[in-house]
This record gives sequence, structure tokens and C-alpha cells, in this order.
Amino acid sequence: MNASFTKMSESTAEDWNIILPEQMAYFKKLPDRILTHLELLTGDYGGFAVDRLQHSLQTAHRAAEAGEDEEYVVCALLHDIGDTLGSANHADVAAAILEPFVSPENHWMIKHHAIFQGYNFFHFLGADRNMRDQYRENPNFKRTARFIAKYDDPSFDPEMPKLALSVFEPMVHRVFSAPKNSMYKSFLED
Repeated sequence: MNASFTKMSESTAEDWNIILPEQMAYFKKLPDRILTHLELLTGDYGGFAVDRLQHSLQTAHRAAEAGEDEEYVVCALLHDIGDTLGSANHADVAAAILEPFVSPENHWMIKHHAIFQGYNFFHFLGADRNMRDQYRENPNFKRTARFIAKYDDPSFDPEMPKLALSVFEPMVHRVFSAPKNSMYKSFLED
């Protein structure tokens, strides 16, 4: 059975009694949709020595090996997920996906990671490599610079053994199981 309205303004409580269970079932599949979308990075080298999926996996692996918490590791895994649809703003896309599920510090780190990574190459493109300095007074500046230096920057290593996304599946499921910051939070809690 489906809802019967053609405009949201015409919906009824009965319609929402039909819609809400369907939306809850759809929401529970979010981690699997995210993992499927990450798979789209396979084979996309973009001129780099490793494809975008392996880069993401290497970044997450380094964060996990260093003892970062699960939320941070998932942020590391998803930091470039926006490359597929947001080539001109991939960090914003990744941050938007993560925002309801992660701390404000992790969200800020992922949202700004591209400008921080730019320190390593913007000058080769005729841009200001110190663009990140506009955020120097932000409390997340050092955290984001550390993410780049320790995890993102060294994760283009073709000599590193290929990593499997399946290793991170349980983490993705746990982090995306319930939103922390969402206007829909009360509806999505079990």
C-alpha cells in the first residue's frame, strides 16, 4: 500500500503511518548504500598511483593502526567519497554525508581536508598553498593538519598491499546506525 497524496501539503496521518515504516527500512540500509557507493571509487586512478578506493582504504587503515576511534576511522574511509559526484567540492559532499553521524570536530576535519591537503600541491597549480592558514585560529586546525600529514597524505602508496573494504564494513554499519545530529533523529531512533 502506498500513500495517496500528490502534494506533501495534502498528506494525512494515515499516509505517514504508511510512509514512516518504509522510510525506517530504507534508513537501515544506509550503511550498505554507502559501502556500495565507495565501490564506485574502484579503478578510478585520476592519474594517481593507486585508485581512489585504495587511497581511501589506506587512509582508514593508517588511522585504525594508529589507534584512532571508530568514528574517526570511518571519516578517514569516507573522506573522498564525494569524488564521484562532487568533483569540484568532494570534501563538502563527504562532510554532508557524515555530518548527522559524527562529532562536530570530525565533521569539520572532513569538510576542510581538501584545503589542508592543498598545502602539499596547490603551489604546483598556481594556487596559494597556504590557503589553509585562514583557519589557523580554528580549534580544529591542528586536528585537520594532523589528519592530512599522518593519514591522507601518505596514502597513495602503490607498494602497500591491496586492502579490502569488507574489513571496515562493521565500522560503517555501527557509525551509520543512528544519527547524532539530525532534525530526523527522533524518528530514526529505535
